[in-house]
Amino acid sequence: MRHFLKESDLSFDEIAAIFATAAALKAGRGRHTPPSLARQSWGLLFFKKSTRTRVSFQVGVHELGGQPVMLNADDMQLSRGETVSDTARVLSRYLHGMVIRCHDHQLLVDFAAQGSMPVVNALSDFLHPCQLMTDMFTLAERWAPGRPEAYAECLRGRKVAFLGDTACNMANSFILAGAILGVEVVLSGPKGYAPGREIQEQLRRDKLTPTYTFNEDPEAAVRGADMVYTDVWVSMGMEAEKAQRLKELDSYRVTPKLMSLAKPGAFFMHCLPAHPGEEVSQEVLSSPASIIFDQAENRLHVQKALLAHLAAARA
Repeated sequence: MRHFLKESDLSFDEIAAIFATAAALKAGRGRHTPPSLARQSWGLLFFKKSTRTRVSFQVGVHELGGQPVMLNADDMQLSRGETVSDTARVLSRYLHGMVIRCHDHQLLVDFAAQGSMPVVNALSDFLHPCQLMTDMFTLAERWAPGRPEAYAECLRGRKVAFLGDTACNMANSFILAGAILGVEVVLSGPKGYAPGREIQEQLRRDKLTPTYTFNEDPEAAVRGADMVYTDVWVSMGMEAEKAQRLKELDSYRVTPKLMSLAKPGAFFMHCLPAHPGEEVSQEVLSSPASIIFDQAENRLHVQKALLAHLAAARA
């Protein structure tokens, strides 16, 4: 049984194949989409609020010929103490796959271990692999235009700079993906926001050679980057820490001045929602370098390709 809980669940060659499929699905949307999930029902279990993730997966399952089954964790027996094991085993009798957006990454691991259907990580506090796959695909469209077969290869040797809270799930996903795809990842934030032990242990378990560095100097981190990335500084559940986090991260805001230090033609990316004036200025969000809405659109195409890949692996 194949799952997608983390970037390292896929090989370089599998990522390349998924990118090629995503490009074909994007080009053929509205005209021809192979019914990869025909006569299948996929559960979408959400413990956290969502816009892009919820809609893109729901539409994606539908467009692949399947039936999306929306599940709100608060409305399930999980909220009243039923175990993850029992829930996974029961739902496996009804569904063909599960997409889960949650807080604790271990819930995903346990669900995949106890169930008998593919499980997709639609976000956990540890990783956000579907977003990361989408981000890399979005860059590859620009770096290898018209050549989907080269989308994965064209990422090798590129430099991306991630600013702000570099202990967050997106930073962790960049660390894992960078090691698989050969991307140089430079993380920049205050010392207390450096990558944590959990991602170091994941690299060791997966036997991956790190391709990332941590630099407290944001200007040094951005210099020569092909792409500059940031994420919100106050994630869901951290509202009580907002004032402290805004103060400590203030010098890591992505501004036009900071972008000017990146490589000419560098792109700016953000997984959204953004908070203009906090982690990024409105000028950068509105600039020609910003490709944030292409990122958002591509969630649909890349996730469809991923679901098709998992369904084929199970067949």
